[in-house]
Amino acid sequence: MNVGRLELTANPRKTKAVRRLGAVDIVALRDAVLAIPEDVWAAENAAKPNKFEVLDTTRHIVLRFVNSPRDWRASHDRPAWTTWRQRLEPVLTRTVREYGYERGVFPRVMLARMPAGGVIHPHIDANPAAKWPHKIHVPLTTNPNVVSFFGGAEHHFPVGEAVEVDNLGPHWVRNDGETDRIHLIFEYYDADQPEPDWLAPLLGAAS
Repeated sequence: MNVGRLELTANPRKTKAVRRLGAVDIVALRDAVLAIPEDVWAAENAAKPNKFEVLDTTRHIVLRFVNSPRDWRASHDRPAWTTWRQRLEPVLTRTVREYGYERGVFPRVMLARMPAGGVIHPHIDANPAAKWPHKIHVPLTTNPNVVSFFGGAEHHFPVGEAVEVDNLGPHWVRNDGETDRIHLIFEYYDADQPEPDWLAPLLGAAS
């Protein structure tokens, strides 16, 4: 099987721009995140599985992650998930309510902290495991000078306003303010949705 000739079409349910999901109560989660010590941020960021140059100085606490960049269906809890699960689950559940999935799954969950003056360079999420789940942001802290580019336009996402974003098109973020931008970022998919035709050949070619 020539993997390079497979057409890895995206999930048709994913947004091609920005989908507003409404307000979410993030007060308790935000307060807990702001209390995370600097040494914890440093240790979690050093051990994170998503070490990509485009992320520049943005630090992460990764709570759940996929086992393979080819397959969103297999994921695992990382050590911090046990500590944060009780605080996160109400926010996750409220954010995805309008999708209406009976068996929704969160393959990747993380906290992302972009410092003042930080950037996430233009890129697309190219790995196959990113082509099916919805990519969702819940801003916990921000400032007026944080600009995100998704779906061909610039956006400012207010605190507590959840959004699904197009991670398969070119996107970038710039923090021109004087304070950190911290987002809860996660993926979500419907376990009952039929899988794409290209998945089995892709995984067969990888074995």
